[in-house]
Amino acid sequence: MKPDFPVSTLRPGREGLELEGVPLATIAERFGTPTYVYSRKALEDGYAAWQSALARRRALVCYAVKANSNLGVLSAFARLGAGFDIVSGGELARVLAAGGDAAKVVFSGVGKSTDEMRQALEAGIRCFNVESEAEIDRLDAVAGELGKRAPMALRVNPDVDPKTHPYISTGLRNNKFGVAFERARTLYRHAASRPNLRVSGIACHIGSQLLDPAPMAEAAEKVLGLVEQLAADGIRLDHIDLGGGLGIRYRDENPPAVADYLAPLLRVFEGRSEELCFEPGRSLVGNAGLLLTRIEYLKPGEERNFAVVDAAMNDLARPALYDAYHEVVAVAPQAGSERTYEIVGPICESGDFLARDRQLAVAPGDLLALLSAGAYGMAMSSNYNTRPRAAEVMVDGDAVHLVRQRETVASLFALESPLP
Repeated sequence: MKPDFPVSTLRPGREGLELEGVPLATIAERFGTPTYVYSRKALEDGYAAWQSALARRRALVCYAVKANSNLGVLSAFARLGAGFDIVSGGELARVLAAGGDAAKVVFSGVGKSTDEMRQALEAGIRCFNVESEAEIDRLDAVAGELGKRAPMALRVNPDVDPKTHPYISTGLRNNKFGVAFERARTLYRHAASRPNLRVSGIACHIGSQLLDPAPMAEAAEKVLGLVEQLAADGIRLDHIDLGGGLGIRYRDENPPAVADYLAPLLRVFEGRSEELCFEPGRSLVGNAGLLLTRIEYLKPGEERNFAVVDAAMNDLARPALYDAYHEVVAVAPQAGSERTYEIVGPICESGDFLARDRQLAVAPGDLLALLSAGAYGMAMSSNYNTRPRAAEVMVDGDAVHLVRQRETVASLFALESPLP
């Protein structure tokens, strides 16, 4: 019987754990460790769930690039016809390099620069999700300089508690994102008066790792009320962007299926003609990937036992940043009794841990897989302690594609110079 792993395409095999039938030990032997490993089938299955749930609606699914911006991941979604939600000019360049359609790109984020606005206007993106009055005026000016009309939506802050970690809550009154709900109507009138803007939609996003659809349904009700007020002002919108945020299982969470999460939102907009736009990230890639690492040392102690691995907080920041949980499994468990370990890396910080209090039967040199690492893993990694970032590979049936080479130490300081 297959164990209930969060990563759906992971299963035991004759040589230990396999992803889509490819042994993780073979991947480690070929590409080294630490390495991020993704399942194309899991990516495609995740996208299909959103498409199926929205089959009866005019809707666009825009993958949130910040979750995992690897070109292999982006190209997989581009070939499925996905749109993309970006938050920087760099992410736009990645989407286009991966074959994404600029006409399906929405540009979110509170700090868009003038150069980024020019880049996006020249590429012909679908919409800017504008987050302040100052941004309205800047976008109008930049579009005017280019002789274009910029399509825009205002990101409104519905002040709804998403019941998630405070660092990934984005829809409360005290968050930096969006504009105050009470000011939105005035700001829409201001935007509609600008000669180089085309008001095309409204956007909201209340947070990430949402496990209950009720807060999002509450936000949708508030957004719909504002849409109707804007219509009374003569401002008719062609799309409503409800963001992303659907959570995944890391440990014992019980997230709703995509269809169940969307059902109350779709009821709010039943009978409406506006296109609905969603921006899932974590729910598409989180459980499509894992981080493969090797044990360097087992270090017993009086109070704690440590498994020192070759991955570290620079490779996977979420545990140190959020105290986030990632399931840890031995690729080929040893015979014998388990011991309780802290899984730590080589970084010179006490906060360099990947997991705490894990029961494992392992030996030095064994491989571990940190599950549910497809979102905000490699995307948040760094070169702290002059550590080259990990390789990334995509498993595609019985094929394995290297979608990012491991960095070299020389590449890390290639752009630096010693003093003359």
